[in-house]
Amino acid sequence: MKKLLSSIAALAMTTGYAAAQSAELPPNIERLQSMQSTGVKDFTMVDQTGAYADGIKKTLDRIKMPDGFKIELYAIVPDARHIAVGPQGVVTFVGTRKDKVWAVTDRNKDRIADEVKDFAPSLTFTIPNGVCFSPDGFLYIAEQNRVLVFPAAEFFYESPDVAVGQVVKQGDLIPTDEESFNHTARVCDIGPDGKLYISLGQPHNVTPPDKIQKYLDTGIGGIIRMNTDGTGREVIAQGVRNSVGQDFDPATGDLWFTDNQVDGMGDDIPPGEINHMTAVGLHYGHPWFGGGDTRTNEYKGEEVPVEVTMPASQTVAHAADLGMVFYTGKAFPEKYQGAIFSAQHGSWNRTTPVGARVMVTTLDADGNATTAPFAEGWIDENGEYLGRPVDVANLRDGSLLVSDDLTGALYRISYGQ
Repeated sequence: MKKLLSSIAALAMTTGYAAAQSAELPPNIERLQSMQSTGVKDFTMVDQTGAYADGIKKTLDRIKMPDGFKIELYAIVPDARHIAVGPQGVVTFVGTRKDKVWAVTDRNKDRIADEVKDFAPSLTFTIPNGVCFSPDGFLYIAEQNRVLVFPAAEFFYESPDVAVGQVVKQGDLIPTDEESFNHTARVCDIGPDGKLYISLGQPHNVTPPDKIQKYLDTGIGGIIRMNTDGTGREVIAQGVRNSVGQDFDPATGDLWFTDNQVDGMGDDIPPGEINHMTAVGLHYGHPWFGGGDTRTNEYKGEEVPVEVTMPASQTVAHAADLGMVFYTGKAFPEKYQGAIFSAQHGSWNRTTPVGARVMVTTLDADGNATTAPFAEGWIDENGEYLGRPVDVANLRDGSLLVSDDLTGALYRISYGQ
């Protein structure tokens, strides 16, 4: 506890955080940073039983996976998006594209959640999609245009009031005139260098010419990183249309990320992407390329002014590759050790729907990537979506969690249990 209180005190005194900007703070954040109560007492609790849960379980009976694997309902979590499993194994936090972050607890460790409630209800969130943990237990939440940090989130989650700091204050993650309803679901990770990595999707189908330089300068349509106190911000990847999934290879420390590509070019082009960042400052092609080596209609007559890094793996067009994670457990067969598991959300503008499945990408000895379906069946024979996977995360027992924002659920995939 002494160490925890020291961390909170240091957080409040760090100039990169909102304590140095108290005049601009929403009232509840200012009170919480002073370790004062806000008066908020109620949680939103989510029932985990009944006909709704039974209907989801029935859908899971149709999901096809390799022999020996099974998928089960882990929790009902409304609008479930990106997942951050607490390093102590106490709580799993789930972001949304709305205004809530959910705290999911399996108290008796039967691998089914016992409790789902909103996290920090004394705060107001705006598209808190991106959730990620540091190894020492700090929870970061990347919103549409703000980044918050919660020390000891697995300790304070039981209360409506929590310890909180601002890494990036409201309006400073992107210029406020670039706030959009489109492509603003952030994802975040703490890298091997201890820095905070955040993707910034650009809001257009294809970036217009008058926005290109602004986006290069600010990191929109790219990936940025910063120190965990918000200082030292830099753009580390450009030409990324809208990445909503990233993870670091535990073997090499390299960043890999998915990217959603241009719409309106037909059912079968351009491909989706899984990208490999081998150096800082690489450009991944947008807006001159719509996905893979497919040129966009808007820029096809122009010479490409940058050196472009092509994807490590191409996926089916419009399947909407979102969250991804390197498998770090030991419970799955050897062929899956160190593989990438990723979620395809499913197409919205393809004449025959595609996606809505979990993919696996394996790497050969030379680092070449091959991507194939792993769990599928969330599109029925009528082309109707029965679920839309969003993210994948490792549990400490070697199983995987998969989020689904259509059903509002977390699923657990295990092997041989």
